[in-house]
Amino acid sequence: MVKLPFGLDIHNLIDDLRIFSWEAADILLYYSRMLKDSNYECEIIQTKNNEDPVTLADLKVNEIIIQRINENYKDISWDILSEENVKLASKNCETNSEWLWILDPLDGTKDFLQGTGNYAMHLALNYRQKPYIGVVLIPERNELWISYDTKVWCERRDGSRLKPNISNSKSLKDMVLVTSKNHKNKNLTNLINKLSFKKINSMGSIGCKVASIIRGESDIYISLSMPGKSSPKDWDFAAPDAILRAAGGTITNLENEELCYNKSNFEQGGVIVASKNKRMQSSICLLIKEIIEKYDIYPILR
Repeated sequence: MVKLPFGLDIHNLIDDLRIFSWEAADILLYYSRMLKDSNYECEIIQTKNNEDPVTLADLKVNEIIIQRINENYKDISWDILSEENVKLASKNCETNSEWLWILDPLDGTKDFLQGTGNYAMHLALNYRQKPYIGVVLIPERNELWISYDTKVWCERRDGSRLKPNISNSKSLKDMVLVTSKNHKNKNLTNLINKLSFKKINSMGSIGCKVASIIRGESDIYISLSMPGKSSPKDWDFAAPDAILRAAGGTITNLENEELCYNKSNFEQGGVIVASKNKRMQSSICLLIKEIIEKYDIYPILR
């Protein structure tokens, strides 16, 4: 059993995370509504990088979450790793701290800008490179997913709760795949076509995709990053990993190994599979690997 840092009560911490998260929701919803008026777009978008845009919403949520953690827990020995801080830092942001917060203030920025509603805030507390607490906030759905250890639930702003629906076991051909809306490549498309899923849903934000699995709307998500190309980072996966694992699902690489965080460059490359059934994960990964090898889809496996 994981022992929290001295002086830290898990229930008080969860209460604070709830408050911090709904505060972040207000910020995200405010800028989301502003974007509906095209006159504000230039003011809100801070970079013009089409592949990795940054908005005022990213920066404001990043600031408020880090500030709240630091204000409320001055004496706790942990560090905070944030996507926005890594982008801004001129030096290496790696840390050897046993306890590490991993923050993505706005996952699914492209969807945020497109007005689809499929964006989220991710916040995870990792212990020795593994997620222990996970928070996935989806403001447009009024959903706050929280997990710690093996417990997971979803709260509305009024305190009501949504139960996970993650019990069914299915073969791949009967599964609903949830895939990226704005981050596609021909190799992943080729793999998806060969696997012949029952249905394919597309949306932004890994947090939104994983939440759809926990709700029972989807069954599986596959990430495929080509060598030398951009890949998801720790802040994309840590919080979704925590809530899915607590709900009985799992996120692994193609060898069915759990993801390890705070490695060099914070990258989570290669082929990553998130599914709703931990017991079936090994056979799912094996089948995907066989398809990749048969059709020479992914170069690392040659």
